[in-house]
Amino acid sequence: MEDNVALIIGAGRGLSAALARRFRQEGMHIALMARDIAKLRPVLEETGALALAGDVQNPQDVETVFAEVERALGTPRLVIFNAAARYRGPVEELDPGEVMNAYAVGAFGGFLTAQAAARRMLARGAGSIFFTGATASVKGMPHSIPFAMQKFALRGLAQSLARELGPRNIHVAHILIDGGISSSWATAGEPGPEDKWLDPDAIAETYAALHRQHRSAWSFEVDLRPWVEKF
Repeated sequence: MEDNVALIIGAGRGLSAALARRFRQEGMHIALMARDIAKLRPVLEETGALALAGDVQNPQDVETVFAEVERALGTPRLVIFNAAARYRGPVEELDPGEVMNAYAVGAFGGFLTAQAAARRMLARGAGSIFFTGATASVKGMPHSIPFAMQKFALRGLAQSLARELGPRNIHVAHILIDGGISSSWATAGEPGPEDKWLDPDAIAETYAALHRQHRSAWSFEVDLRPWVEKF
């Protein structure tokens, strides 16, 4: 099991579930961290994943989750940071405490995850750390200041890590999801062209391809958008 463990931080029922299914198909053992693990029951039944409760902005929670995964499954070969906090509103109405909480989840949580993963992967000499980005990683929009703040910061974290850890045989990648994911946005019978939302299973294929890349040709950033997206 030592070289065959994937840990998804900030897991939910959409993209994270698709990632868990995809990497289980690769023969990997899966661990999922979320605040509320009860919502993960369907994917746990499907993949046999280990579910661990924790808050990504709490250093002790993150360290405890990594330690428990090591004890139960082995050192993660792949760590995916998929956590974010969506808090919206006009700038004059935003609550400073809620803004700080959103930033702590989506950016500081990414740092805590990366640090815990890097320490273990450096000791082993290999691994992959992937960060899930969004349109807000490169383009701030009205009423979306807290989300843009965390996503811009997460992208900067990923860039610095890629330059620091790549030469030490750790693959760091930032996947920019430039559009809505069907599992969380689309509704049945919604008008419009087919495949206007990103399919989470199709997104998961890209993550799997990144993890399989040869180190002579690693990608740092990949952007994914539906065929009808204007950019």
